[in-house]
Parts: sequence; structure tokens; C-alpha cells
Amino acid sequence: MSGIYIHIPFCKQACHYCDFHFSTSMKKKDDMVLALAKEIVMRKNEFSTEIVETIYFGGGTPSVLSNNEINFLIAEVYKNYKVVENPEITLEANPDDLSTERIFELSKSQINRLSIGIQSFYEEDLQLMNRAHNSAEAINCLTEATKYFDNISLDLIYGIPGLTDEMWKKNIETALSFGIPHISSYALTVEPKTALRKLIDTGKIAEPQDEVASNHFMILVETLQKNGFIHYELSNFGKEGYFSKNNSAYWLGKKYIGIGPSAHSYDGEKRGWNIANNSLYLKSIQNDELPLETETLTISDRYNEYIMTGLRTIWGVSLERIETEFGLEYLDYLKKQSQKFLNDDLLSIENNILKPTAKGKFLTDGIASDLFYLNLE
Repeated sequence: MSGIYIHIPFCKQACHYCDFHFSTSMKKKDDMVLALAKEIVMRKNEFSTEIVETIYFGGGTPSVLSNNEINFLIAEVYKNYKVVENPEITLEANPDDLSTERIFELSKSQINRLSIGIQSFYEEDLQLMNRAHNSAEAINCLTEATKYFDNISLDLIYGIPGLTDEMWKKNIETALSFGIPHISSYALTVEPKTALRKLIDTGKIAEPQDEVASNHFMILVETLQKNGFIHYELSNFGKEGYFSKNNSAYWLGKKYIGIGPSAHSYDGEKRGWNIANNSLYLKSIQNDELPLETETLTISDRYNEYIMTGLRTIWGVSLERIETEFGLEYLDYLKKQSQKFLNDDLLSIENNILKPTAKGKFLTDGIASDLFYLNLE
């Protein structure tokens, strides 16, 4: 089973923290939709033996596309690929695009999962992050979306300067009050060359504090687990049967094709990525050329990716798989590198599976990088 990711590189305005690839000019939107459809056709041979289980519209802000444009792209996938009977088809959407009428229209399309970028229910947080929606729109869109969609995920951001523990608890409680079955939640991170970095450097906004974020994370894990959510990936919580199939495929190393500028692909051996420039992407596709660069992963690259994704998920890192897929040298190395984290109760081994403990979860990415196998090819 495999997936298709379609990157929609447009946003109404730039969020201060975002370093993804997008444009705020919609001038080339029509050309882009045609180019995405063409790339879908151009790459069908890569999946000649694969069955597509998920179609995911990410971005950018995919909800800036009309329903006709979304349906057109889904139809191109169906025409050119083998698709399972009930694929998970997700649309990332912002509250300001989800009017009652739009939600109703979407419910009649093949989209069967909405991923809504709420981020916070507080006006001051939304303004600090330069989100395009306000708090009332966040509440309204969830009220309407839950009438028509069962499979909804929402995003929340923690560690925002000025967001107290009490406010954060209220954000989680508000999300839970809608009966949403999936929540993705991330710490506010300051990426280089973003507006947020500039605002911090000029003293207009305080730097996010790790200690605050760590505390918010613990509150989040505890609250959601009490409410029947499974913490199946570091930033993702789902009720039974509502894990994101699209994202789970990435973490479990399944194949996927990324369509659109800056989109990434993986075929089990090679990683690929499209050029992150709308004009150059369009020009290339119009000239019947794929704007795609690839690299073949070394055994160390594959080991490192498995460590990173395995530690972030409930499936953990199988020591047996390390030995059979990568060899004894890698297994010995992993055991040696992980010993200090086992001693400090940040990692544990159960049934031959290496996982972070409750204490180690927030530090997972840092721990993983200490277990990476470097320059030993």
C-alpha cells in the first residue's frame, strides 16, 4: 500500500513561524492545478504495481482550491493509479476557508478527512502567529465541520510566548468539547529566515522557552490519554481507528509520491524532492520534464531514518529488525549508544523493542540524533 501527497503551494498570508514552501500570490493558481494534474500522469509508472491507499492535500493551504479543482485532481489520480476501495482522502484546511456552505460542498466530494489548522482558540496567539482566521471562525468551523465529517483532525501549537498552563489546558478542553477523534500538536519552533525569528531578534516577541513547551507537552499527553486518545506518534494523538493513515505510512516506511513544488517522494530505496520554486516547477512540467532530484539512501541513511521514525511512534525500534535489516554491527552500535539513556530512564526495552519512556518522550528527537550512525560507510 502507498500514498500520494499533493502540495498546494498557496496561502492567503504568511504565518510568522512557517518555513514551508508557498506563495501568497494566487496569479498562477490555474496553471498550477493543470501542472499538478500533469505531474500525476507523468509519474504513474512509478506506481505501476502499487495500490494507493491515501491521497493527501497538504500545503500551503489546500483549502484555497475550489471544490472543482480538488475533484479534478482526485479524478486524475483515479484515472492513472490503482486506488483501494475506500482510500483516506485528506484536505488540510484553514478555518477562514471553511464556511458552512463550503463544508457542506466538501462533504459531497470524495474528501473524507479534514485536517484543520486551528493552532489556538485565543485571539492574541492567532495575532502573534499572523494566522488568517480569528477565534470565532475557529469555533464556528468546528461546529459546522463536525455535523458533516466524522474523521477530523485539528492542529494545536504549544509553547507560545504568553500562553500560560491554564490557557493551554483551556485550548485542549475546547478542542475536546467538539468530540474530535484526532489531534496533532507541535511546539512553536523558531526557524531561521522566518518573520518570527525577526520579531524575536528585534525584541518584539519573547523567545519561546523549552521549559514552558516541555510542561505544555506533559499536560497535553496526560489530558489526551485520560480522554481515550492513543499517543501513537510524538506529535499525534488519535482515538482507536482514527490514526492518520497518510502520516503512519511515512513513519512505517511505505512508498509515496509527492506531487507539486517542494514535495518529497520515497520508493523504499531513493528519496526524491521537487524544486521549491513555483515558476521553475511550472516551466519544467510545461516542458514535459520532472523537476525532481533524487538520492539513493545508504544503509546508514536508512538505519538513521528508522531510528528517528521508530522512536517517535508507538511501534518503537525493533532490535530484531535492526539485526536482520542492517546487521550486527548496527545492533551493537545501537545498544552501546542507547545505554546511557536506558540508565537515565529516558529509553526502555520491552519485548525487544526500544522506546522512549514517559520521561524521555519530549526529548525524543535529541535522543534519536545521539543514536544515529555517522560516517561509517
